[in-house]
Amino acid sequence: MSPQDTPRRRVPGPGRPRPAADRPRVNPRPAARRPAAGAPRALRLGSPRPRLRLVGIGLTLVMLAFTVRLLQVQAVDASTYSAKASANRFTTVTLAAERGEITDRKGVALAISVDAHDITADPQMFTPQESKAPDAPEQAAALLAPILGADAGELAAKLKTKKSRYVVLARRQTPQVLHQIKDLKRVFADKAAADRRNNGPGANVLAGVFSEDSSKRVYPNGDLAAGILGYVNAEGRGGGGLESSLDRKLAGRDGTITYAQSGGRRVPTAGSNEKPAVPGEDIELTIDRDIQWAAQSAIAEQVRASEADRGYVIVQDTRTGEVLAMANAPGFDPNDLSRASSAAMGNAALQDVYEPGSTAKVISMAAVLEEKKATPETRVEVPNRLHRGDRLFKDDIDHPTWYLTLNGVLAKSSNIGTILATGQLGPTQPDANRVLHSYLDKFGIGRPTGLDYPGESRGILARPEAWSTSQQYTIPFGQGLSVNAMQAASVYSTIANGGVRIEPTLVRGTKGPDGRFTPAPAPEQTRVISEETARTLAQMLESVVDDQEGTGTKARIPGYRVGGKTGTSNRVDPATGRYKGYTASFAGFAPADDPRITVYCAIQNPTKGSYFGGQICGPIYKKVMEFALKTLRVAPTGTAPAGLPVTYEPGPPAAPQTAPRPGTTPGR
Repeated sequence: MSPQDTPRRRVPGPGRPRPAADRPRVNPRPAARRPAAGAPRALRLGSPRPRLRLVGIGLTLVMLAFTVRLLQVQAVDASTYSAKASANRFTTVTLAAERGEITDRKGVALAISVDAHDITADPQMFTPQESKAPDAPEQAAALLAPILGADAGELAAKLKTKKSRYVVLARRQTPQVLHQIKDLKRVFADKAAADRRNNGPGANVLAGVFSEDSSKRVYPNGDLAAGILGYVNAEGRGGGGLESSLDRKLAGRDGTITYAQSGGRRVPTAGSNEKPAVPGEDIELTIDRDIQWAAQSAIAEQVRASEADRGYVIVQDTRTGEVLAMANAPGFDPNDLSRASSAAMGNAALQDVYEPGSTAKVISMAAVLEEKKATPETRVEVPNRLHRGDRLFKDDIDHPTWYLTLNGVLAKSSNIGTILATGQLGPTQPDANRVLHSYLDKFGIGRPTGLDYPGESRGILARPEAWSTSQQYTIPFGQGLSVNAMQAASVYSTIANGGVRIEPTLVRGTKGPDGRFTPAPAPEQTRVISEETARTLAQMLESVVDDQEGTGTKARIPGYRVGGKTGTSNRVDPATGRYKGYTASFAGFAPADDPRITVYCAIQNPTKGSYFGGQICGPIYKKVMEFALKTLRVAPTGTAPAGLPVTYEPGPPAAPQTAPRPGTTPGR
């Protein structure tokens, strides 16, 4: 069979649509039937696609808001929120610098700092939510007040401080106080734990009380030298005296420490950032503790015996100007300021001003001698009364006409004789006033002493043109001007130092944290009178103590030559501004022929017994001077006193050395 004859297999070709009549009907959609009348209509379900689109849009907006907020928190405001987080997590605490010590000239401690504790609290832990007690601040304050010696209301107010995680309840508490608080906290913590075991709230009103290491100022010698040292206030800063004026050196520089905390407690594993504190410098004073004790004991005893308002004693090294003692009575204990009288908390020896009286006559004599107007043997006829200006002047006692030398005028402390002598300083009284004023100024009257002590008074000295009619004649014998005790002592130290005034000093030097000692700057020195005049005055002052006619015989010290001067002046009552009572005083130095030490004493308003300076201050001078001479091992000089004459026999005078004025008679 040929290929042409082979029958072909039919291959299906592309399909063609079948006629509609031929197509089979698959699941034909039933035609909607119109419900019969009265029959219920079937519900037609809506398409879900619109709802899905709305939900998708909503979710997209929510996620977009979260994304925007996340970007804002993590990118835009990241630093702000980080700072807020750190503020809540981290706390910064001050590290108090250790306050420097104050010692005497031998290194004996006068003021030191010891370990103490600041009692602190976290106010947030006293809220009802944290403490589980509605009145936690009040309960805690009532428990702590007796221990801290504080007011319960004030403590409760601190514990209610809002938006704070740190308050100080009390500073510089002793270890004993801290132990009491810790014991109390332990008791309440145990009670709270037991309460929680019994399904109670477990309130602990002391959980938020903490402590920080600090230091407290202590004065080992109690009230010794308190007037010089001053005190430290509740904030740990100097509140008076050298503690105040030298506060910057003593205080050092506080440090800080920043650490993570949780629940008011430090997180030990979180690390910390610390800036160490720099300790303060140690201050070495010129004061000798033993001499200070002797001076303070002597003046306190006499103030009590005389029932006086107050008194002061100053001891000064005449060669260096260093103050060896500055004692006040009554004093105060800087360890317990709650019992201190406000009137006694200062340094009266530098802050009180008063009329010095006859101890200032030595300045008048210095002017007369330096101006070559008289010599110690110049004769001065002293009447019982002297009329000058608008007043009638007298001496402390009624007497017949005295025939005194210039040395005798000083020895017997004659007001009239001093008026007559200083009248020689100028051809007219105004000229004499100007000359005398220049010497008062050079001796330091009316000017700061140089100690730079807080609250120090410079005294009162009017210009000579402003002196009243009476002041022209009262100022020469120490009334009508005012000084403080240091100024009065400095006058005698100037004479004892050969006429050179050395500014007094209280600080010898400082010692830094490295232990290196830095001496204080050298004090200023000023020539006031010649060495010859100073030596002559020293001899004249010996007559006050050594001569039987002198007013200072109670100040004699066996084996030593002593020069000094008594003073008894009318006292201005600070309350009324009128004269009431007296100021008794004594000033001098020893050994008189080779001076080493000056001692000055003054007692304000003695009301029991004698009120004369020679009687109540002379013995104090003797007691303190003897102690100081022995402490410093000053040997007696062994030479004999000059023995200058005090009186003279009236008669025809020798050839005059100067032109006399009425009432004076020049002599040999």
